[in-house]
Amino acid sequence: MTGTRLIDIASSRWVNQMAEHKRELPFNPDWVSSPGETLADILEERGWSQSEFAERAGYTEKHVSLLINGKASITEDTALKLERVAGSTAGFWLSREGRYRAALARMDEVRALDKEGDWLKELPLKHMLHYGWIRPFKSVGEQVAECLRFFEVASIKAWEVNYQNPVAAFRASKRYTIDPSPTATWLKQGERRAASIDCAPYDRAAFKNALLEIRKLTNQTDPDLFVPKLTDLCARAGVAVVLEPAPKGCPVSGATRWLNPNKALLMLSLRHKSNDHLWFSFFHEAGHILLHGKRMMFIDMVGMLTDEQEDEANRFARDTLIPPSLAVRLAGLPPHEVNVIHFAKDAAIAPGIVVGRMQNEQLLGWNQLNHLKVRYRWKDDVQD
Repeated sequence: MTGTRLIDIASSRWVNQMAEHKRELPFNPDWVSSPGETLADILEERGWSQSEFAERAGYTEKHVSLLINGKASITEDTALKLERVAGSTAGFWLSREGRYRAALARMDEVRALDKEGDWLKELPLKHMLHYGWIRPFKSVGEQVAECLRFFEVASIKAWEVNYQNPVAAFRASKRYTIDPSPTATWLKQGERRAASIDCAPYDRAAFKNALLEIRKLTNQTDPDLFVPKLTDLCARAGVAVVLEPAPKGCPVSGATRWLNPNKALLMLSLRHKSNDHLWFSFFHEAGHILLHGKRMMFIDMVGMLTDEQEDEANRFARDTLIPPSLAVRLAGLPPHEVNVIHFAKDAAIAPGIVVGRMQNEQLLGWNQLNHLKVRYRWKDDVQD
């Protein structure tokens, strides 16, 4: 019932992806071979001079020289002539040309993005790399490009427009300042994870019924057992549940947003690393989905929800975990371990959740009976 347990929320599939990223760094050389070099090799193999090839292809020697040096592009007409004279197919030559031009453009982009390295300082780069959210690159420009791919934007300006004010409703401590960049990064990772979760179309009634089953999971202490069940039950009702560690500057316990009209994201950070906070955060976010619905698609400013909405979600979480019919007993419950355990058994809920509720209502001191809580930590936890 007590103790610290390793929580590996990412699942073996995500851990394996992280390992692959670390073992196989992307190979992006700062040089590129043009299709003209392939043509030059063919001429050498056949013992043809550029002049002879020019006569066979109907080109001037100057144009052939430009082709071989990569200064003239291979057009559809050129590709057909190369097919007839040099061999291979027109598709081969056009594909070779396309890859060459794309590689040149990428090299130019990387050189330009080398000057944008300061942007990386705004992002929780160490966190993103450690947890495998992005791949590592030696080049500053390539690392910038990788982060742009992560956010699915073409430029830093586009990132500023789309992510400086992330669309979400946060349950966050008012004692902390929310940094937009780490918060946007955490939310984007949630979207990326949610994209891989197959969900049925959102069904409000089904989600309410799922929460009844999920409440029973609060007595389960092993995340390897309760997390898959939790995510599966929610997915059947159209809610993608994602657990990801939040980077420094993102002091949130959870977030909810609608990815589309039929799929909601419910994201948890495990910020306080104890079962009472984990489950309260989950049901708090579930309350937003049920009570405030798809209106959250239109929230466009970072920050807390209105006090009324926060209070509604808090009450929903509180009353779902410990129904009012049972909660009336808490005020007179002696603050001793045996009493808390007996109450938790009657409520069919984990003792740590009862402790958290009593502490919040000042029926227990913050240092009392904390050993009844189950505490977790992320696999390979890192300090930013």
